[in-house]
Amino acid sequence: MFKIIPLGGFGEIGLNMMAVEYEETIFIIDAGLMFPEDHMLGVDIVIPEMGYIRENKSKVKGVILTHVHEDHIGALSYLLKEISIPVYGSAFTLGIVSNKLREADLLGSTDLNLVKAGETISIDPFKIEFIRVSHSTLDCMGLAITTPLGLIVHTGDFRINNCADPVNTTDVSRFARLGEEGVLALLSDSTNVENEGYTVSDQKVADSLGEIIAKSEGRVIVALFASNIFRIRQIVDIALKNRRKIVFNGRSILQTVAVAKELDYFSCPDEMILDVKKVNSFPDNEILIITTGSQGEPMSALTRMSTGLHKQVNIKKGDSVILSSKVIPGNEKAISSTINSLYRRGADVVYDKLARVHVSGHACQEELKLMINLTKPKYFIPIHGEYRHLVIHARLAEKLGLERKNAIVAENGSMICFDESGCRVDGKIQTGRVLIDGKGVGDVGASVLRQRRDLSEDGLVVVTMVIDEETGIVLYGPELISRGFVFGAETGYLVDDAQCVILEIVEEIEPGVDSRINLIRSRLQKALKQYFFFTIGRRPVILPVIIEV
Repeated sequence: MFKIIPLGGFGEIGLNMMAVEYEETIFIIDAGLMFPEDHMLGVDIVIPEMGYIRENKSKVKGVILTHVHEDHIGALSYLLKEISIPVYGSAFTLGIVSNKLREADLLGSTDLNLVKAGETISIDPFKIEFIRVSHSTLDCMGLAITTPLGLIVHTGDFRINNCADPVNTTDVSRFARLGEEGVLALLSDSTNVENEGYTVSDQKVADSLGEIIAKSEGRVIVALFASNIFRIRQIVDIALKNRRKIVFNGRSILQTVAVAKELDYFSCPDEMILDVKKVNSFPDNEILIITTGSQGEPMSALTRMSTGLHKQVNIKKGDSVILSSKVIPGNEKAISSTINSLYRRGADVVYDKLARVHVSGHACQEELKLMINLTKPKYFIPIHGEYRHLVIHARLAEKLGLERKNAIVAENGSMICFDESGCRVDGKIQTGRVLIDGKGVGDVGASVLRQRRDLSEDGLVVVTMVIDEETGIVLYGPELISRGFVFGAETGYLVDDAQCVILEIVEEIEPGVDSRINLIRSRLQKALKQYFFFTIGRRPVILPVIIEV
């Protein structure tokens, strides 16, 4: 039996990770992260639960990376800390991954294997061919996986665009030839399945950006995803045409550009590149800054510019700021806040609702239909999307003539099994999300998040007392200290009344009672919560600190 087991990315945007298994061999496709949702207070990133990988360590023979976006490589270092396995990827992907592994002190111990479009590797009994696809970054790959039971096609993130640049095109002819050979199952990107038609041409975005930059009389600041080298190249070409010096600002952009230059994917005259420290030495109309921060990240370069905290560049009247990227779900408030701050400082701001300054890297409906028609799969498995995306994509395949029972909508942990009788979901493994907070991996769970939410909503009240162990008399306190639960002058009576509530509880529980302090602590918490809710309608977290002497 041959199995496909999604560990992430089925029913959500991001967290893409999948295990492919036959008997004693497993290989992994991608190891991605997702950014925390609103309720995940204080969490930095989220990675897939890797329990299944740990349980089957001896079977895992490698991980294949389809491209360099964080939702496909962001959990790689955590995976490699669990298990040492070969990593396969394109030149650009491995270039970026190498920087990340170096930071995690894993580069020296990791076996990195370069693959190119058209090449095939063997992870016995599988043969995996790499197929060039267009996306919003360099060197993206789809996969043709030859298994003992048939051919599986995995599109990766893709779109089908009309572009003269061979590096930025999807190899449609290869997918068509695979369709002629016979495809057992197609696993296809579902991210943009709700969008009708085709993705917008990159050239239309370049034309729009060119008009905006040509009309700008002051500095131009373009915020985008650091991995989008195609967009960076377009902007650099426009800057050169308008005789503007180019400033790369943001650590991730500097790293990405360096890797792209090393691989000859990017070039720019050295005399046109300006260090950000010298940005104020030239007239504003000669400056174009390419920066990070398009998602409103709190410490990103653009956010610091918009709040006046950037060391070299602070937004001022006359600046034109272009947000050339899509909005990642969950970042809407942060982006709106950044845009408002930019406007307050006098900048002209251009974003996707005002002009065509971004194009998606994911296929829309007509391109998704074309992929299905090219490969002519017996079974269809939508991947990479929220649950509604997977369902809509499956229905799209049905409209093209696929039998309903052959469109498999699966979720994380589903065991998609292939054998002589066909394909079906047969069983489920334990999957989930692991929250990364600082250096802590998985030590923040539902209970901690609930406590953080309670603290953020109603604050904290600390009650401090010192009690004589023999007599039970209160020697010090009760003292009440609050954070996020203000005892103002107009509510000063709360302190006095709360102290009375506490002292009554202490008096009720006589000395010598077993576990007296624990009993006082639990009753005190309950009584104060009831008291504060009755008097002021709030439920602060009560933290008693009781010391016996």
